[in-house]
Amino acid sequence: MSEGDTLFSKIIRREIPADIVYEDDRALAFRDINPQAPTHILIIPKHPIPKLADAQPEDSDLLGHLLLIVAKVAQQENLSDYRVVANNGAGAGQSVFHLHLHLLGGRPLQWPPG
Repeated sequence: MSEGDTLFSKIIRREIPADIVYEDDRALAFRDINPQAPTHILIIPKHPIPKLADAQPEDSDLLGHLLLIVAKVAQQENLSDYRVVANNGAGAGQSVFHLHLHLLGGRPLQWPPG
């Protein structure tokens, strides 16, 4: 699957439906179809970056924007305690190679994860 043809790119283009909870010109947030917590939302950039390690210095504003969206969506979902996860590579659990942040909350989260 090419960089512009990931599952998440198809969601951005509305070729695949998603339960979208936030959108702006640079990012999209939607509920995970396989939630690992009562609240499990994915925040993705509209500009495809395969994984965090592939981000470039010119992506720094976008990366910061994604974290601000996490905080905004967490507030919108009435979460005061939550976890943010970015898996980098298949060995870390990344299954869609389009950078995404997992917002998890709504229950006590244990440490260490995994």
